[in-house]
Amino acid sequence: MTNDEITRRRFLNNVSLGLSGLAGLVLGVPVIAYLLNPLLNPEGREWVDVGPVDSFPQGRTVLRAVADPSPLPWAGQTAQTAAWVRRTGAQEFTVFSVNCTHLGCPVDWKPDANLFLCPCHGGVYYSDGTVAGGPPPRPLIHYPARVQEGKLQVQSPLFLQITG
Repeated sequence: MTNDEITRRRFLNNVSLGLSGLAGLVLGVPVIAYLLNPLLNPEGREWVDVGPVDSFPQGRTVLRAVADPSPLPWAGQTAQTAAWVRRTGAQEFTVFSVNCTHLGCPVDWKPDANLFLCPCHGGVYYSDGTVAGGPPPRPLIHYPARVQEGKLQVQSPLFLQITG
């Protein structure tokens, strides 16, 4: 071997190690941020305004768009979700996750039938979120809700900003 071959080999070896380290860093930052999130935000939940109480008709279920379930800049399309809000009394609300508990498909509210339907595998839920039929293993997820200063607020780590 000549000195030129050893130099090229070392150069390519260093380039390979450098690129591997860079790839590991790029892939590792989101994982580390995810793991450190409980330490940075120990409570992890905030009360967020969904809208004025008067904007929710009593006895009706309304879909509300939810933006930014993750404060991370790479959340992309996963930062767009929604929730079903049902007003059950003058100051009582039930807020459901929009996702089926079977495989996470978004459920649709059918007011004529008074049911939530999952279009993916035929899951059916009653208006209170309990399972009526199909493959869902458990009821729709409920989010804590309260009325504060005339506004409905929801508590969940998924709801950081409510739109529409």
